[in-house]
Amino acid sequence: MNHQFQLSLRSTPALDWRVLRLLNLYRVLVPLVLLGLYSLTGARGIGVSSPQLFFGTAIFYLCFGLFSVILVRRRLATVNIQIILQATVDIAALMLLLHACGGVASGLGLLLLVPVGALAFLLKPRSALFLAAVAAIAVLAHTIWQQVNGYADIAVYATAGLLGAVLFTIAAAASVVAGRMRESEDLVRQKDLDLANLAELSQYIVQHLRESLLVVDAADRIRLINESAAQILGDDHAVPDALVGEVSPRLLYSLSTWRHGERDQSPPFSFVAADGARVIQPHFAPLGGSAPGPTLIFLEDTSLMAERVQQGKLAALGRLSASIAHEIRNPVGAMSHAGQLLAESPNIGPEERRLTDIIRNNAERVSGIINNVLQLSRREATKPSRLMVDDWIDEFLDEFSETMQVPKAQIGLTGESKDLEVRFDPSHLHQVVWNLCDNAIKYGEARGGIRAEIKLGRLNPSNRPFLEVADRGSGIEADAVDRIFEPFFTGRKGGTGLGLFIARELCQVNRAILLYEPRSGGGSVFRIVFSDPQRWEE
Repeated sequence: MNHQFQLSLRSTPALDWRVLRLLNLYRVLVPLVLLGLYSLTGARGIGVSSPQLFFGTAIFYLCFGLFSVILVRRRLATVNIQIILQATVDIAALMLLLHACGGVASGLGLLLLVPVGALAFLLKPRSALFLAAVAAIAVLAHTIWQQVNGYADIAVYATAGLLGAVLFTIAAAASVVAGRMRESEDLVRQKDLDLANLAELSQYIVQHLRESLLVVDAADRIRLINESAAQILGDDHAVPDALVGEVSPRLLYSLSTWRHGERDQSPPFSFVAADGARVIQPHFAPLGGSAPGPTLIFLEDTSLMAERVQQGKLAALGRLSASIAHEIRNPVGAMSHAGQLLAESPNIGPEERRLTDIIRNNAERVSGIINNVLQLSRREATKPSRLMVDDWIDEFLDEFSETMQVPKAQIGLTGESKDLEVRFDPSHLHQVVWNLCDNAIKYGEARGGIRAEIKLGRLNPSNRPFLEVADRGSGIEADAVDRIFEPFFTGRKGGTGLGLFIARELCQVNRAILLYEPRSGGGSVFRIVFSDPQRWEE
């Protein structure tokens, strides 16, 4: 019997344990009810012919039920072992109770239906029928023994046969129902597994995409974000369930503008990444049909796109700039030579000599600009060196204020510049900062005696050094922000449209980046973010 059960037992999901717990409740209630009736009505009330056997078996069955409760709750034995043990004890104990009450004529044979049906629910069809057969044979054998010994007449065989038929029917029905439930459970379990695998695969794909994306719900909370987007917005704050407004107010403003505008057009608003070294353009796509509903946001690093676009523009510009530079070099050389001859004249005074110095210095600066343009067109290797910014900026401001005839007090210098070291080509840095300061003086307004402000420091959390040039001018129109670094684009009269383009190109060849931000209260901020000092190459 045990071998037969071990060969055909089903798997043991959580449903099996629930069935066993309910069956243990039945084992506890049956002896309690029988003992209660016995104590109230006596031996004749329920037809007990052997009180001692009835009492002892009921007590044993009650103790076994309590013991089984402990076995199931603590999982002290496997389901297979418990089914075999319970089936054996159930049939033996109930048959002893049946015998103590006078056989199948007492009606206690019906107590076999519940354990046989419940245990058949846990077995395969063949094993379920085998269990029903064992119970039916036990009832029939007991009936034959009673009839042979004169304790029952031949009519009791009909009751025993009917009970056996009912046992087979209950076992077969329970097995069929269990089979269908198992199939449904397996199907649901497989679907859950497929969904879990699909969700895990989707999560893996999203997290390892090079594109930066996140999903925001209608309440402006982040529901999903991949690693690339988290780096852009800030690893410490850009996490699921975080509010977009707390992570990036600029991104929330763009999202709100998009929701209230045309959804087929991306808003022209960009923002600076958390590391302060990248300009990010968001793109939005609605998820679902509800409005407002979840929104898929793609974060595009415009610095990478701009670099690829400018590569193509620079190829065409190189040929033009090279020819222009050669043409300019000759007149600049002539002016420089004329200035030198004029400076050597004994008839000029101090004021004229200062003017000749300005001619000579600016001629040298123009020659340097020409060389830088030629270097960009030829893609020659830059010559970066380590510069202490505090010493360099003092020399630069002295030269700039003298050349541009701007009082040095009108150029504010703030921030922490002590021990701030950068890696940059000195001539390139001079040209970039000169261009930015010249624009700030030319287009800015004097407030509190300050026309341009220079700020030095380090960005958090990347610790990259930066230099900012800010003004209090009219700023740049929103629709022109993405074009200010394009060659030959200018929003001002008299400009060439090459200054900011060359400045950004010079920054890029020195592994730095030039960024623009509108200034709070009006004006512009141009920030040079230098290369990471920890990644300097000797």
